[in-house]
Amino acid sequence: MIAKLKGRIDAMGADWLVIEVNGVGYHVSCSGKTLGALPGPGEFAEIHTDMLVSQDMIRLVGFATPAEREWFRLLQTVQGVGTKVALAILSVLSSAEIAGAIAMQDKAMIGRANGVGKKLAERIVLELKDKSPALAPLDPQLGQISAGLDAPRPSAATDAVSALVNLGYAQVQAGTAVATALRKAGDDQPTEKLIRLALKELALS
Repeated sequence: MIAKLKGRIDAMGADWLVIEVNGVGYHVSCSGKTLGALPGPGEFAEIHTDMLVSQDMIRLVGFATPAEREWFRLLQTVQGVGTKVALAILSVLSSAEIAGAIAMQDKAMIGRANGVGKKLAERIVLELKDKSPALAPLDPQLGQISAGLDAPRPSAATDAVSALVNLGYAQVQAGTAVATALRKAGDDQPTEKLIRLALKELALS
């Protein structure tokens, strides 16, 4: 399996590129965001890849980051999501935006992708709500809480997230609920109240 290519970009199209590695040109399908993150033709780049093998062809799909590749694979575990739809989602949403949309059960955000209808968007957020890749960055709105996890003294928000995780919620899901509770109630809430407010947010999602 080809997992990564490092070489000179020879050509680019709307949804593909050719990268030359040791004299061999590899045609790689890519999302719009991947193409936008890479340098132009003539420049050297490193591309993370997934190799798709079928009865009549072998196809390479490229990504700017390993997290993007993990989301590509995970999205395709949902019925109705193939290579084309997964790349369409990755063309309009970053890895962090996908993680945030799924954590907040935001069907409308997933539905922004071409070819993703209301029912499919709902299926994606429901089936993947507890399956965010370990490499996926958190949504920016969770930055304050995620930074708190590394603090020497735990904050009420950190304790609340930890308590929700212990109750069985995914960390991204718990972090989103606590972040929402903080925005609505203020930053000076005790842990117990934050947990109650976050549980209400989770019940509404």
